[in-house]
Amino acid sequence: MSLSQEIVTRPLASIAEFEEAVALQKEIWGFADIELLPRRLFVVANKIGGQTLGAFDGSKMVAFLIAIPGLKSDGSTYLHSHMLGTMAGYRDRGLGRRLKLLQRDEALGRGIQLVEWTFDPLELKNAFFNMERLGAVVRRFVPNQYGTTSSHLHGGLPTDRCIAEWWIGSPRVEELLGGGERKRPEVVAQIAVPADIAEIRQSDPARARDVQTAVREQFLEHFRNGLEVSGFSATPEEGIYLLSARTDSGKG
Repeated sequence: MSLSQEIVTRPLASIAEFEEAVALQKEIWGFADIELLPRRLFVVANKIGGQTLGAFDGSKMVAFLIAIPGLKSDGSTYLHSHMLGTMAGYRDRGLGRRLKLLQRDEALGRGIQLVEWTFDPLELKNAFFNMERLGAVVRRFVPNQYGTTSSHLHGGLPTDRCIAEWWIGSPRVEELLGGGERKRPEVVAQIAVPADIAEIRQSDPARARDVQTAVREQFLEHFRNGLEVSGFSATPEEGIYLLSARTDSGKG
């Protein structure tokens, strides 16, 4: 389905819009109130160099993004893109990509070169989007980063997370977003996840936990051995993380 031309993406501009983002967050993930990002965080992010962006169908917010500024140990700055969510009925219509491109344009305008975020390695659509639609790389993995949450989307599993690095001004990203032919590094290892992992989470939690454990161990081993995720492919049976030799900067 093509995206309605009436949907506009723009920065959030008022307390009322921050409150709408909090409500949308609860609708999407089903978090308990204690786990919601509060209105106060949206206010602070907006004031200290972060980003609060939304997509609107008329006056209704249907997607949002929040990012906060970060500082590396070497003193370099980046944006931690903490949450991006889209309302049911508006997914798979390009809104996430539009918000990420708006995020990129705004960040480049301030001289920021790196945006990072975490994602669940069992969420295969997100993995494809991050690597193949945006050009992110992954070189770090955090077991159970947020602890077990109340979200039905997490299925009671530990919140293992990959850390996506999006070097927004790199040749890799420029080529991908520009539609040119992408230069892919040599694939030296793969990590496969069952394509029906979402259904497995609901119907067979024990098997889902076994899959998650196996995936976690493979990521940690490959990253210890100097590899990075440089791409993602899929078959009807599996989603496949493609790993290559780690580049010095990760900007490849």
